[in-house]
Amino acid sequence: MDERLQRRVQRYGWDKSAAQYEGYWEQQLAPALVRLRDLANCQPGERVLDVACGTGLVSFPVAEDVGPNGTVLGVDLSERMIEIVRAGAAERGLVHTRFDRMDAEELRVDDGSYDVALCSLGLMYVPNPRQALREMHRALAPGARAVVSVWGQRDRCGWAEIFPIVDARVASEVCPMFYRLGGAEALAWEMEAAGFTDVTTERIETRLIYVSPDDACGAAFDGGPVALAYSRFDEQVKSEVRAEYLASIDAFRDGDGYAVPGEFVIGVGRKN
Repeated sequence: MDERLQRRVQRYGWDKSAAQYEGYWEQQLAPALVRLRDLANCQPGERVLDVACGTGLVSFPVAEDVGPNGTVLGVDLSERMIEIVRAGAAERGLVHTRFDRMDAEELRVDDGSYDVALCSLGLMYVPNPRQALREMHRALAPGARAVVSVWGQRDRCGWAEIFPIVDARVASEVCPMFYRLGGAEALAWEMEAAGFTDVTTERIETRLIYVSPDDACGAAFDGGPVALAYSRFDEQVKSEVRAEYLASIDAFRDGDGYAVPGEFVIGVGRKN
């Protein structure tokens, strides 16, 4: 895997999907978002680092938890995501938040400057996730905690064919390692290798509910990680990949829509 290419694919891919991401995914990701927030248990006055913050689905609730005497720094590789989340923070009057474009593998933050580090469903897209976890570990004060969520095992995620369907038509390298962190104890191993202790993980089964084929395809191709590659297809190829994707989730039809199985893994660790 060419890590420089991977970073470019992620940066500009999420720029492409940013405007539609929240509309398609906020409710679908809610079980993981709510549980991550619960496990983080952010307290008034704490300093929080949200890595791969996206449009603020974690940053904004956590900003409420830490209150005006706390701080939240959200970082993301996508400039467009940062623009959107800054606008959202301004609308909400969250003056104790800040958002900057940063690479998760090279955080421009001081050592030991945060009480909590979070990464919600972003670590799968990082070329070197262990390095990103090391950076989160470095940013934390002694005794601080990290909470990280990723998608689960490939065979428990019914929409998994989306990547090979796209890659069969373009060498996109959208996410060649996407499911690696969801298998067995992979996330726990990576967190421990990055220096975290007292690591625990849990799995959450979920269903992605789509009311129609258009809804399912919109989430997959317009609001998700393959948006950049999909946008470059001509209309014939777009029609082909949509048909293949819908065939791949046909077993999960539910009336006019779909209930596609999925799984999240959430890891919690501490810095000694």
